[in-house]
Amino acid sequence: MDLGLKGKVALVAAASQGLGHAVAEELAAEGASLILCARHDAALQETCAAISAAHGTPVLGLATDVADPAAVARLVAAGQARFGRIDILVTNAGGPPAGTFDTLSAEQWQAATQLLLTSVVELTRAVLPGMRERGWGRILNITSISVKQPVANLMLSNSLRAAVTGMARTLATEVAAQGITVNNILPGYTRTERVVGLAEATATREGISAAEATARWEAEIPMRRLGEPREFAALAAFLCSERASYITGTSVPVDGGWIRSLL
Repeated sequence: MDLGLKGKVALVAAASQGLGHAVAEELAAEGASLILCARHDAALQETCAAISAAHGTPVLGLATDVADPAAVARLVAAGQARFGRIDILVTNAGGPPAGTFDTLSAEQWQAATQLLLTSVVELTRAVLPGMRERGWGRILNITSISVKQPVANLMLSNSLRAAVTGMARTLATEVAAQGITVNNILPGYTRTERVVGLAEATATREGISAAEATARWEAEIPMRRLGEPREFAALAAFLCSERASYITGTSVPVDGGWIRSLL
């Protein structure tokens, strides 16, 4: 299937590892040029070089803390200067600390808000005018299964990713007639560095091994295994494509059946 992504320009956040890396790889394989960001420049530049070499596509990497609105503005300006436009935005950020309401400080709430919600607002604000001008755009937010079924001990993620969902669903209606789609993709337990960290945190909290924590999650998943980043990235690329032009305002899980709700 030709997804119609050849020649498109995509900005993918938090792309040096995990789900962001997998999505960037998939978009490059479909012929898109890339603007990638992550906080750590060495890992980011290694990712950019590897993707460019593998797929022969132009890749610009710029170390960026997406929680900083000024840094986001610089990132988008650099991408537009290099490629002339940004057709696709994939928002993404590392998860905030695990914890319950009683264990989280006001400072942690503020930092998580900047990381998970403000970053999406500022990235979207920066790319939306160009998408409107061209009458075509794709905005895809990587959120979490927790927006449909909250995960214990993830108070910050449960709360703020739900806020992103509300913002995105409302925006989808506002820009639909302008050829712009806005969707959310919800990763379940996927074999990434973040999930490894959560397993270790669970192990420390409960006095079990990280392997036992992972096995517990696998037992809750109907497919009885963690997902792989490439499986997630395949749907992400489709939702960013020309072929998904009539899909907007949705939140689609990639979770092996973990979510039990009907919708």
